[in-house]
Amino acid sequence: MGVVEGESLRPKGLGVRHAQTFLLFMAMLLAFSMRVNISMAIVDMTNDKNETYFDWSYSIQSMVLSSFFWGYVILQIPGGVLARKFGGKVLITISIGVNSLLSLLMPFLAKIGGWQLVILCRTLQGLTQAFVYPSMHHLVSQWVPLEEKGTLTTIIYAGAQLGIALQLIASGFLAEAWGWQAIFYATGSLGMVWTVVYIFIGGACPEDSKLISQEELLYIRTSLGRLGEPKRFRTPWSKIFLCLPFWAAVVGHCGQNWGFFTLMTEMPTYMAKVLDVNLTKNGVLSSLPYLAMYALSFPMGIMTDLIVRKDWLSVSNTRKLSNSIGLWGPAIALIGLSYIPEGNMTLAVIMLTVTVGINAGQYTGYMLVFIDLAPNFVANLMGISNFVANIVSIIAPLVCGFIIKDESDPAEWRKVFFLASAVYFFTNLFFILFTTSDRRPWNDPEEEDVETKQDTTKASEKESTVHM
Repeated sequence: MGVVEGESLRPKGLGVRHAQTFLLFMAMLLAFSMRVNISMAIVDMTNDKNETYFDWSYSIQSMVLSSFFWGYVILQIPGGVLARKFGGKVLITISIGVNSLLSLLMPFLAKIGGWQLVILCRTLQGLTQAFVYPSMHHLVSQWVPLEEKGTLTTIIYAGAQLGIALQLIASGFLAEAWGWQAIFYATGSLGMVWTVVYIFIGGACPEDSKLISQEELLYIRTSLGRLGEPKRFRTPWSKIFLCLPFWAAVVGHCGQNWGFFTLMTEMPTYMAKVLDVNLTKNGVLSSLPYLAMYALSFPMGIMTDLIVRKDWLSVSNTRKLSNSIGLWGPAIALIGLSYIPEGNMTLAVIMLTVTVGINAGQYTGYMLVFIDLAPNFVANLMGISNFVANIVSIIAPLVCGFIIKDESDPAEWRKVFFLASAVYFFTNLFFILFTTSDRRPWNDPEEEDVETKQDTTKASEKESTVHM
């Protein structure tokens, strides 16, 4: 079925799919707010001018910052399997709910258990956030029509950058007014509110929604090619692990994570120690790059849909173009950041904003390749990729802690920026050379690979593994 046919069925105005898009956007916003809140809080938690502070060395702080990813990587592949089995709604609800509760408990746990208990708490948050991307990819594959994939998917995933930006902005003001504890209380409370709302109006798939119109349901199902009875296929693990285009996308994901999480976890410290920015101003300035990334993600998503719709480039080359903007752009900008004269805070902030802002290209790059290659098994692909790429997320802050002995020395930060630039460059080169968006033959297994009719229950209809 072509794009024109799908366009002719599209209902006018906003629909239930847009409401689900907004809920998932908020889920990403809150997940990343809780992921990054420690980066700002730790600056104030270790400030000896405060009444309640912790005398943690920089190496301990680096462990605290990386500990989220210790748990995060463990459940990535199981998360993909669970998303296929139980659907995305259950897992994303668990993820945000548990993270919110742990955020509310964090100040108390830090007080009674020090950095050891904080690390345990962050590890548990990472364990439950392991469900976020596999669940989100499953829900996108269920709710987002082909003709709107670039735009609506970008809206959802851009919530991560807005979450980071708002958290960085708010953290400084919250800490100044009520202490660093308020940073955790604010995100935890908002997350609990979202959890309650999503339980009642969130949907695992359009077929399960009591709010959706028959017109909109027909449009989504026709666009995604699932007008027949849904089937659940056995996961072709061997074919997935032997798929070079998939692994090229994983490599692109690894490069993205190295640069992104190096900057996300270390930027507040760089602002405070090198640029000598106070806490409130630090949060505002640290947020600018993520606000830029959030703003740029929308034209990138619209551009991608337009290029595909007009057939200006193949889908594969469109993904490569987007990913190159998202990774090679920051690689060049980081080199520029490394040679900014000492004391020139304005130029440093501009270069950081450019570095992170143009990273928005990754949303319509490697991330969509997983859906392109095998929409029936996208939760599994995303789980594997997140497992591998977030091992990199653990390593990056620890490498920064190893390289940087003097946090106020620009020369040591230059080494960190050069390393991130090199990782961005070579991983995207591998992505360009070896990936494709052509649908894999194993996405539609033979009939004998369809699981038994007994397994194809209502639970399986909620999975991302529908016959497309």
